[in-house]
Amino acid sequence: MAGGVIKLVDLVKRFDEVVAVDGLNVDMPAGEFFSLLGPSGCGKTTTLRMIAGFEQPTEGMILLDGQDMAQTPPHKRDVNTVFQSYALFPHLNVEENVGFGLRYEKNNKSEKDETTRVAEALDLVQLTGYGKRKPSQLSGGQQQRVALARALIKYPKVLLLDEPLGALDAKLRKALQIELKALQERVGITFVYVTHDQEEALTMSDRIAVMSNGQIEQLGSPWEIYENPETAYVADFLGVSNLMDATAEGADGQGGCRVKLGDFDLVAKQGRLDSTGAVKIVTRPERIRLVAREETVANAVPGMVERWVYLGAHTQMIVRLADGHSIQVLMQNSEGSDVGFDQGDPVNAVFPPEALRVLPADTGGRIGSDLQAVDVESAAAKE
Repeated sequence: MAGGVIKLVDLVKRFDEVVAVDGLNVDMPAGEFFSLLGPSGCGKTTTLRMIAGFEQPTEGMILLDGQDMAQTPPHKRDVNTVFQSYALFPHLNVEENVGFGLRYEKNNKSEKDETTRVAEALDLVQLTGYGKRKPSQLSGGQQQRVALARALIKYPKVLLLDEPLGALDAKLRKALQIELKALQERVGITFVYVTHDQEEALTMSDRIAVMSNGQIEQLGSPWEIYENPETAYVADFLGVSNLMDATAEGADGQGGCRVKLGDFDLVAKQGRLDSTGAVKIVTRPERIRLVAREETVANAVPGMVERWVYLGAHTQMIVRLADGHSIQVLMQNSEGSDVGFDQGDPVNAVFPPEALRVLPADTGGRIGSDLQAVDVESAAAKE
């Protein structure tokens, strides 16, 4: 489907004295799966509601295919929204719920055309044969698909999704993440997805905007956001990170940065490599290697295994380093063997330089102050 380009220009939303969205500038190409990711109160839902037309921006523009829609009412925007609650009519069956919006189209379609479109929409979400059932006769995942079919049947240029998987159990959420991404690729329209769930964003998105305090902390592909966080806030929010206070001593002349973790010298080859003074260093649990204390290796810090948790394919190790930091290490389990370390064992934690990243000491997202906007965003969602 042609169209569906979204451009947010200097977008601001204030609720009295609280700034819920603070000067967003974002380009979303047609056909992209774009996620707004962040904790409650970061401004992601307010942003989605402004794109939908349920909230009026205080300042800025919302361009859809080059036309400013900031003052256009919701029913005149070529977008549809799927909410977490699904909002299905309990007295209507599946077919009637899916086709409900067709009744109000300006071009009066024939009953045959409406029936065909409903059937196509149900086939798209794999609910063929469920048309005569009532919502109460469906599982949570099936109800979510009905809500998707109802939103897609009018061929919108943009589909907005406000945490649509939030009410489902963990196993079903994982299955529907893959289905939803596959559906988006089939229909080829722009999806804008709001979530606080990092795994959802990583699994489905073409690009992710990590938000905090009404602003975007970082925007990029899932790989970029996960592997190359630009701030401590992003590193800490997205996935599990080992975030440690350190002192940077500048470039080492060989493509790295010298850092001290307590009394221990390390080299990092990612991030702000020319830094000096107080910094944060970060690495993912799966990138750290544990070896016996007596084994001499570069870029290592001594520590002790405090506890471990068997997770099936992996074992999660909690290691207390000699400088006082506690880190998580994720070790792959191989068939017929264990990880080789037990509680209380002395170890060396090896930090590969290419997996160790230097970040500014400032946490960036000011996590604590996110809480002040929670009530504002919740109130906006109820209007």
